[in-house]
Amino acid sequence: MANEQELQVQETEKREVEVDVERTRDRVAFVPHTDIYETDQEIIVVTDMPGVDAESVDITLEKNVLTINGYVEPMELEGYTLAYAEYRVGDYQRRFSLSNEIDQEKIEAKIKDGVLFLHLPQVGPTTRKIAVQAL
Repeated sequence: MANEQELQVQETEKREVEVDVERTRDRVAFVPHTDIYETDQEIIVVTDMPGVDAESVDITLEKNVLTINGYVEPMELEGYTLAYAEYRVGDYQRRFSLSNEIDQEKIEAKIKDGVLFLHLPQVGPTTRKIAVQAL
């Protein structure tokens, strides 16, 4: 049976991205932890990417696939050599398939303290009643 400390370490470990395309950066990429909330008007995606700011995040939308890339530069202390590390530094990558119920032209993204907030507005109801006229 695992002790409490082992469980805590397992819960905080990052999952590496399974590579399906060739990456241009020679470093590991992680799948960031993400929460998704839904209201009647929008879907909100909250993604944790420590070390990422507005200049180091890239979000693209192509063929209904939303791709998030966050780039982190490792911090190196001048005059010191790393002797031991419990935290691996790497980039972040996550992909989501969007349905036609998202208004892709109105997607907004904001980032604060390494947390990305994506606002995906839902398209208004497309059901309408058609009047039938007698001839």
